[in-house]
Amino acid sequence: MADWDLVVIGSGPAGESGAVQAARMGKRVVVVEKEPVLGGTAANTGTLPSKTLRETALYLSGYRARGLYGVETTLRHQATVSDFLYRERRVKDMERLRIGQNLQRHGVEVLQGVGTLEDAHTVVVRREGQPEHRLTASYILVATGSSPYRPPLYPFGDDRVHDSDEVLELAELPHSIVVVGGGVIGCEYACMFAALGIPVTLVDAKKELLPFLDDEFSALLGQRMNTLGIQLRFGHTVESLHMPETPSALLQLTLSGGEVLEAHQVLVASGRTANTGGLGLEAVGVQLGTRGHVEVGATYQTAVPHLYAVGDVIGFPALASTSMEQARVAVLHAFGAPQTLSPILPYGIYTIPEVSMAGETEESLRAKGIPYVAGRAPFATNPRGQIIGEQHGLLKLLFHRESLKLLGVHVLGELASELVHVGLTALVMGAGAQLFMETCFNYPTLSEAYKTATHNALLQRASGAP
Repeated sequence: MADWDLVVIGSGPAGESGAVQAARMGKRVVVVEKEPVLGGTAANTGTLPSKTLRETALYLSGYRARGLYGVETTLRHQATVSDFLYRERRVKDMERLRIGQNLQRHGVEVLQGVGTLEDAHTVVVRREGQPEHRLTASYILVATGSSPYRPPLYPFGDDRVHDSDEVLELAELPHSIVVVGGGVIGCEYACMFAALGIPVTLVDAKKELLPFLDDEFSALLGQRMNTLGIQLRFGHTVESLHMPETPSALLQLTLSGGEVLEAHQVLVASGRTANTGGLGLEAVGVQLGTRGHVEVGATYQTAVPHLYAVGDVIGFPALASTSMEQARVAVLHAFGAPQTLSPILPYGIYTIPEVSMAGETEESLRAKGIPYVAGRAPFATNPRGQIIGEQHGLLKLLFHRESLKLLGVHVLGELASELVHVGLTALVMGAGAQLFMETCFNYPTLSEAYKTATHNALLQRASGAP
């Protein structure tokens, strides 16, 4: 008989979620974490720290006050790195504490060390200066996350070159920076630095900004980033990097089109690589794909029936929110209570301004030949939007033209990642325009934009407009 019902490797959002779900089912669970702190990338170097830095940047820059008072403000005082990172450190500490208490409360044991698969039912845990542990389990959940991909062009040992983890350890705020990679992480950090008045240039090989977004919202975000002062260079790659020996000298990045960019520092955000090295997955029959991502089926089961993998280690969408749900589904499947992941997942992008979406885009609906009508509600005409000075926000709802069933929701502006959940709930329930028409929203609120956008969609439908 196995010592454990479930061994979880990794204590990030996916690992914590899977461990707690199994514990709630009365299973014997142990979490193996190689780092001295819990929480993985989300708590320590990624999701929460970066979002905390965003809020700090907004506060220190006085950014939100600009639209409210109609004046251009600068940093409230001469910001130091300590100012910039203080809140981020506090949030990390609190999240680590919360995770530990949550696992303890559910009776989950935590073992620090590097876990390696000996076979499909055995994990060997090694820690320097400590005897190794052999954990046998009925099931194993791999939730080891990912790390920033480091293209060989860049000398990451230099203090002027950063990946998205290292950037949180800045000795001082850069005087200017080039961000290489226009994905979600690159865009978020570009906005943070620009909000602080730092000259930023964003370079990406793609020809458009975040192409998975609805085209209208991709364009709107690009406009807002330009207004923030970010220079966008799309359709280009960095061909060479010149690093002067003098630390204060400007770096020179030559783009594929021949343009030479100069900056004091560079942040490389060129995607991530799965943390599968040294786990021993291939030796037990688990298949790995691009950048080490574990290949799984619909229930996150690998080619080895007793092994599951969830979160960043399996690749797209690599979001903390979806990772937690994947782990829940995997554990339920493993212990005989199968459940599938919701087909409708939200996306939250913490740029300045925020962008969030769920469901279909106009482009996907046209590609599928689905008749639709779009309703829009600008925040500038929303009473709460006027009160807080939100001049450029927008809510767009996409309804089926005939049935008026909600098909997609898109939000740009203050609290977009919160507001989207109203539409997400309606999407999951299969609701439509009638729900918003009959719902009483608090006044004044941004949520009231759902009713406004629905009215707009009905007017568009009546007029025959898209």
